Amino acid sequence: MNEDKYRMNLMGELESILLATDGSEYSGGAIKEAINFARACKTVLTVLRVLEYNSEFETEGLKYVDEIEKKAAEHFDIIRTAAAEQNVECDIVVRRSTQAYETIIDEAKKTKADIIIMGRRGNTGLKKLMLGSQTAKTIAYAPCKVLVVPKDSEIKGENIMLATDGSKYSEAAQAEAIMMAKRCPFVKNFLAVSVAKSEDRVAAVERNLAKVREVAEKAGVKVDTLALKGEPYKAIVNASMETDRDIIIMGTHGRTGLERLLMGSVAERVVALAMCSILVTKTQ
Repeated sequence: MNEDKYRMNLMGELESILLATDGSEYSGGAIKEAINFARACKTVLTVLRVLEYNSEFETEGLKYVDEIEKKAAEHFDIIRTAAAEQNVECDIVVRRSTQAYETIIDEAKKTKADIIIMGRRGNTGLKKLMLGSQTAKTIAYAPCKVLVVPKDSEIKGENIMLATDGSKYSEAAQAEAIMMAKRCPFVKNFLAVSVAKSEDRVAAVERNLAKVREVAEKAGVKVDTLALKGEPYKAIVNASMETDRDIIIMGTHGRTGLERLLMGSVAERVVALAMCSILVTKTQ
């Protein structure tokens, strides 16, 4: 199928795909994309559902536990049916944990995942993000790239956007985006953006974009560039909507830990607010 070929070209060969779902309606877009990529790459899809619990839930007795496990089973049936229609085999994994992100990271390491695909809850916003959502924590600690798919988002692969700050943490994102544009004939437009927080940073941003153009041209890839001014996450999100992007590719800084999560990196803020899917790469 042409669509399968496009997906392989877009993301490359993915030997291990981990779909992390919370069972809510907000996982819909992630489920569809995970099944599509698994079909295109002819690989088994690992589906992980983390049942979060705490000591208060334990006191409510087995009735509560039975209820969430019943809902999880129903959710898995829906995923299995959708996957079977696309001839995709699913490996279902259920874990109980007080911290979902820790379990997602452990499973990604265990399965040597090339990518973690997950949804984004509808109430995600800056206030919640500042407190360190499970999605933000997964991005912070993931051993591989993470694809976050909003509920109604669809990756067409026609208009892709690289968001770069010129740091070493953007290098993996730059390489990923250039390879996407090079491999995939479905990509109609490849845009690279970089944001200057202040006027004195404009020259540095333009130099950064010039380097992106140089690397892309050496790879035989055409890239449009856009230098922006303002708060980075706002400028990136606005640019993605104004230019009708269906995926943003960006890196995340290497700092990890609670302090970083409380501060909220640019990548995590973009993930919280963007209307399209976001691929967050990792610098090895």
